[in-house]
Amino acid sequence: MNATSKRSKTLKPDEIRELFSRLAELNPKPTTELAYNTPFELLVAVILSAQATDVGVNKATRRLYPVANTPAAILALGEEGLKPYIATIGLFNAKAKNVIATCRILVEKYAGEVPRDRTALEALPGVGRKTANVVMNTAFGEPTIAVDTHIFRVANRTGLAPGKDVRAVEDKLMKVVPDEFKQDAHHWLILHGRYVCKARKPDCPHCVIRDLCRYKDKTVA
Repeated sequence: MNATSKRSKTLKPDEIRELFSRLAELNPKPTTELAYNTPFELLVAVILSAQATDVGVNKATRRLYPVANTPAAILALGEEGLKPYIATIGLFNAKAKNVIATCRILVEKYAGEVPRDRTALEALPGVGRKTANVVMNTAFGEPTIAVDTHIFRVANRTGLAPGKDVRAVEDKLMKVVPDEFKQDAHHWLILHGRYVCKARKPDCPHCVIRDLCRYKDKTVA
């Protein structure tokens, strides 16, 4: 029996610390690839990003935000006025409805400001736990971890935080990620999943954590 087969299916605490140390060295200041300047712009961008690429969302918001980048301004556009700006994004009809409804609540209930409270965020139309986590982490500096398909894949493949669903993975990550890495863990993992640990063919030969990773079917070229 070789050394690899003796290893447990999940990473040990010292391996987890080493994993994040390497990702941190590679990218000391990771951040979202969504373009934004304010918490509200980020909130709208994340709502629009469901089942869409960041590139596609950025293309739409580059047209929208110079015209309307506050809850009141987008609310003034109305659903039909908003749709042409986001029509290139999938599910844009439903997203337009959610963005307008969210803007109305922000104006009427929060004086146009984005709340920092998870419960308040999740009560907004089009905002689920993942979106709330992204806004809390990226806009407000809270050490939350939003689990998307990339992070779910990386957490399970590597043995970092295996789980059957996104909430199970999130809960596990919050337990095992060392405190000093929690703030940036979301961005490190999503970028690693997007560009290295890709769904169809992970780029194992160029992976900085390949020796720690528990994935059995590593690629060789």
